[in-house]
Amino acid sequence: MSLFVHNSLTQKKEEFKPRAPGKVKMYVCGTTPYDHCHLGHARCYVVFDVIRKYLEYKGYEVTYVQNFTDVDDKIINRAKQLGSKVEEVAEKYIREYFAVTERLNIKKADSYPRATEHIPEMIKLIEKLIKRGYAYVIDGDVYFEIAKFDGYGKLSHRSREEMQAGARVEVDKRKRDPLDFALWKSAKPGEPYWESPWGKGRPGWHIECSAMSMGQLGVSFDIHGGGQDLIFPHHENEIAQSEAATGKPFADYWLHNGFVTVNQEKMSKSLGNFFTLKEIYEKYSPDVVRFFLISQYYRSHIDFSDDKLEEARKSLERFHNTLENIEFLLKGLKAGKKSSPAKKEDSRILKAKEKFATAMDDDFNTARALGHLFDFVSKANKEVSKKNPDLSFLLAAERTLRSMASLLGFVKEKAIEKAGIDEFQIEKLIDQRDAARERKDWRKADKIRSDLEKIGIILEDTPAGTRWKYRTAKKSRRQQK
Repeated sequence: MSLFVHNSLTQKKEEFKPRAPGKVKMYVCGTTPYDHCHLGHARCYVVFDVIRKYLEYKGYEVTYVQNFTDVDDKIINRAKQLGSKVEEVAEKYIREYFAVTERLNIKKADSYPRATEHIPEMIKLIEKLIKRGYAYVIDGDVYFEIAKFDGYGKLSHRSREEMQAGARVEVDKRKRDPLDFALWKSAKPGEPYWESPWGKGRPGWHIECSAMSMGQLGVSFDIHGGGQDLIFPHHENEIAQSEAATGKPFADYWLHNGFVTVNQEKMSKSLGNFFTLKEIYEKYSPDVVRFFLISQYYRSHIDFSDDKLEEARKSLERFHNTLENIEFLLKGLKAGKKSSPAKKEDSRILKAKEKFATAMDDDFNTARALGHLFDFVSKANKEVSKKNPDLSFLLAAERTLRSMASLLGFVKEKAIEKAGIDEFQIEKLIDQRDAARERKDWRKADKIRSDLEKIGIILEDTPAGTRWKYRTAKKSRRQQK
């Protein structure tokens, strides 16, 4: 089935077609590490974690890059408040970011570039913009001239008046246009700085992401993501400066998640209505938090309340109870040495998988996917309650439920998590093995079993079908010493 995504650039749902067949390059704007990570931040990173995992499930090789903006006005001001160095503040909150998001079962990015590590690339990019006539220098500051870029506004789809009203740009009468934005800021007393052709200073916020994303993924890549609050001016400015510098399209698909709100108002530090992940973890498990964050379609806002988190907790409890009841009934199954290939998949299983995939293929609609998952939970519970339940169905149901939940990222055994194993990939391999056994292709079936054993996955062929479990590999005598 084809995957369709909502592209903010065109404001339409489009069939997803990456630049290189089978490969996806994606960049997500990361955090500015100046304070505790709150639920609004977590939603962005959980959303794009689900998107990444689903792309991998679809068979794509994904290169995922997420930055840290570790030099910025907010960090500088925070360092002054604390009487600390800017780099100490950034390092503290970067460590905290990893500590609190790891508990949400967020897969680590392939790369976490930091702005301060890529200053030379930013300077080169600014030099190119000046040379091509898109930027100008005033007293050690460098500005991008938006009038020179014909496509300015194509992402936000705003009129000039709307852009001017919503712009987060510094008032500076020296600028040729109020919307012109800083590429390089001249040094101020007590602030970090780097040497440049325009004197001591530091990069503007927008040029940081352009330099880091293109440096990691190339001048053109597939997906650029972030919160809806970044559409303008940040992402608009990224497009302008990147395409002005290279003359090529920047990112093909722009995906933006909605806000976490409190009483219908955006959760933010500036409004003081935010809840840190540390605070929320005191009342609710990370699994519950993750479930809550994906319970709404990612482009919609989601309103935070204890009632909503309690609903998420009860839903997860129902899910776990179903799995436990199935596992209890399956305990009597003995591994059979000469078990026959699995019989044709139950129509209830096929329909559940199809509905789940259809929802996810429709712009990663986790809300609808969860609805189908819990419809299937009801069917499984109905079978469990029978006097003589169909154990073959329940075995397949258990695997299907675990696979769906693993894909959404809210159920994972600790040992499996540490081993870095994806449950839905295991299920795909078991399905391939079942198909091979049905064709009597024993060589392929044995190879799949052997390959899985190498990563600690042990298969048990029972009269009802194939079960699997994870077993940590035994240490060699040399390792034990």
